[in-house]
Amino acid sequence: MWLLILEGLAIGCLLGLTGAGGGILAVPALMASQGWSVAQAAPVGLLAITLSAFIGTIQSFIQKIVRYRAALWIALLSIPSARYGVQLSHIISPMWLSLGFSVVMFIVAYRLLTNKVTDFENPPIKVNQNTGRIIWNVKTASVLGFIGIIAGLLTGLLGVGGGFVIVPALRKATDLDMQSIVATSLMIIFLVGGLSISIHVLEGFQYPLEVTLSFVIACIIGMLIGRQLIRRISPRIVQQIFASTVALVATYMVFSSLM
Repeated sequence: MWLLILEGLAIGCLLGLTGAGGGILAVPALMASQGWSVAQAAPVGLLAITLSAFIGTIQSFIQKIVRYRAALWIALLSIPSARYGVQLSHIISPMWLSLGFSVVMFIVAYRLLTNKVTDFENPPIKVNQNTGRIIWNVKTASVLGFIGIIAGLLTGLLGVGGGFVIVPALRKATDLDMQSIVATSLMIIFLVGGLSISIHVLEGFQYPLEVTLSFVIACIIGMLIGRQLIRRISPRIVQQIFASTVALVATYMVFSSLM
């Protein structure tokens, strides 16, 4: 049980710090500690990450750092595109899907570590420097919509959280600060994850109460710790933590797809 709690604390903290990394790490962690299959671990991991993201979203609303219009718009387009991703996953070999996505993740990690993710001198999505809010126009809606479609497609294709796509995409396409990006990603994870949980419940999945409750509480506590740390750690370090996580998960995906 202590291993389960430590896993939840670590995964929740990573989620709070980076706005990503939870879902794709929660499933293998639960499989390793509980001896579960993917089908058993995925709903429990999703529930823990979604509830943690919900708490982080509420906290971000209080702090007025979440860009909720962008989150709603991205989630709105992510959900239907995820369905097409699932359909494509039945056509393309899972091994090639995982390997292809791993390559993309390694590129993202490299660009983050070398600070090349924000090399737009004039990003397409502008932020009002007086209010910190996104300036909405056709270009803004189009770019954010495209991010949502790609995030949803990859979520459906590979069953991974959209944070790995959303966070670096927002870093690239906007001049939002890292705290706002993480907060917005958490809201998107909550919105999309909430729908997925509803599907699991309707399909009759039975959550093991003790394990689920322990893991959910540990993730929420870890997420709150991460949300506190992000205010004390420089954006550059947060970016490096995120990049290292992306590289770690990409490495895991390569090995798991080849085994």
